[in-house]
Amino acid sequence: MHSNHLLIEEPIRMISILEPSKASFFPAMTKIVGTLGPKSRSVDVISACLKAGMSVARFDFSWGDPEYHQETLDNLKEAVKITKKLCAVMLDTVGAEMQVVNKSEKSISLEADGQVVLTPDRGEEASSEILPINFDGLAKSMKMGDTIFVGQYLFTGSETTSVWLEVSEVTGHDVICTIKNSATLAGSLFTLHASQVHIDLPTLTDKDKEVISTWGVKNKIDFLSLSYTRHAEDVRQAREFLSKLGDLSQTQIFAKIENVEGLTHFDEILQEADGIILSRGNLGIDLPPEKVFFFQKSALYKCNMAGKPAVLTRVVDTMTNNLRPTRAEATDVANAVLDVDIVGSDAILLGAETLRGLYPVETISTVGRICAEAEKVFNQDLYFKKTVKYVGEPMTHLESIASSAVRAAIKVKASVIICFTSSGRAARLIAKYRPTMPVISVVIPHLMTNQLKWSFSGAFVARQSLIVRGLFPMLADPRHPIKLHKVAGIWGSGTKLFSFIATAHEAESTSATNESILKIALDHGKASGVIKSHDRVVVCQKHGDASVVKIIELED
Repeated sequence: MHSNHLLIEEPIRMISILEPSKASFFPAMTKIVGTLGPKSRSVDVISACLKAGMSVARFDFSWGDPEYHQETLDNLKEAVKITKKLCAVMLDTVGAEMQVVNKSEKSISLEADGQVVLTPDRGEEASSEILPINFDGLAKSMKMGDTIFVGQYLFTGSETTSVWLEVSEVTGHDVICTIKNSATLAGSLFTLHASQVHIDLPTLTDKDKEVISTWGVKNKIDFLSLSYTRHAEDVRQAREFLSKLGDLSQTQIFAKIENVEGLTHFDEILQEADGIILSRGNLGIDLPPEKVFFFQKSALYKCNMAGKPAVLTRVVDTMTNNLRPTRAEATDVANAVLDVDIVGSDAILLGAETLRGLYPVETISTVGRICAEAEKVFNQDLYFKKTVKYVGEPMTHLESIASSAVRAAIKVKASVIICFTSSGRAARLIAKYRPTMPVISVVIPHLMTNQLKWSFSGAFVARQSLIVRGLFPMLADPRHPIKLHKVAGIWGSGTKLFSFIATAHEAESTSATNESILKIALDHGKASGVIKSHDRVVVCQKHGDASVVKIIELED
């Protein structure tokens, strides 16, 4: 592959500039993760999803083959170019998921009080009497009275499309269950969940590793959603695996908490992971209903205080088939974003609603509007004091700078905070203190070579900001005019990349260079509508070895 492919195609793949409309670029501070699938994989629909507010695209490998997902991702790339909207890529693993395979794809009707056998015999045809599963050790883990749930695309909550089973007998490798509710299972694949039972399956399966090392490497995935994370060691093993896969050493790992086992080890998992996904579909059946809210509040608070993104799932299930959410769902979205004691999640993850739902674009738009309304009544002063108290003293240098930038922005009523960063850490720390105004993270990349090809750092950092609440990235051009002629053969003459916002940066950045990049960032802020004449802007940047927070009052 010629080296200019990496330099030109990679940034175009995901990095874009600010759009000239505040309403379209900042619909809400809370981010939206959309799962792409049958109803949301065309260029037109994905483009509409991006315009509606989706900033991370999730690819769920518990169904579909790599070729199918590649076609969808290629359409995403095209939609990004068309809309000039930023979007990151999340690969969701299968993990320790038990599945029922329905080869005939005929609907299966199960009647309440009847019996059904779960068997590891893959040769059996799925029917109302027997369900073949992909795990040989289920019988060893189950006992009389245990609860099992079976449904398509996890559990909808509907008593007609998911079935609740109670173990009545274990015979050899088979588990005989009493059916607790009448239901019709439709489709080729159903997920099976044994409530509060340890299942001896690896968190990162051989199939997951193959997908990551092929599809994931090819597409330079930004996030790995590690399904069924149960221990901190799961995250460590996944990180060690990624570290051997070139660019994927920069991929962030989000631990997906789906059962009581993951909640039990939540604190140590949070320490190891880059972020957390609370998968309320499985958690909602692994926990008593009256306990779900408590664990949600506790987990979100811990993520907030640690400054690590928290993502919440299963908020508007009914929008899979309806144009409007229920009043309870609308309230749930708002509570996910905002609470009396905590600020809530960084992002909302939409699964079936966008994957196979009838209204993917409307769902994203509706959730975005609810989030924006909830954010208007956020008590930032209370949250800031709580966070500062939690961090304690003495603060680290970077934590002090980040909190000072937010405090200054609140005091002077700044319209925006602009943060210069190369690793993204400073910008994420600022976002941790939840300023009420957007944080524009200007990522300064570095042009690098291994003598075989040229590349630049920064694209991962910029895209990974797209899951952090209130953080909106911009990527500076790594090319310095002085150095450009030296790599002219690589860049090609007259090449223009819409993805870059600045045109000058060296390893030893000068004050003049910083000022020129700041001017371009301010100009784009004005074009986007977030900065107006006479507004105040807080800027956080490095000058030599010192970190500086300054307040700028703009003229006409």
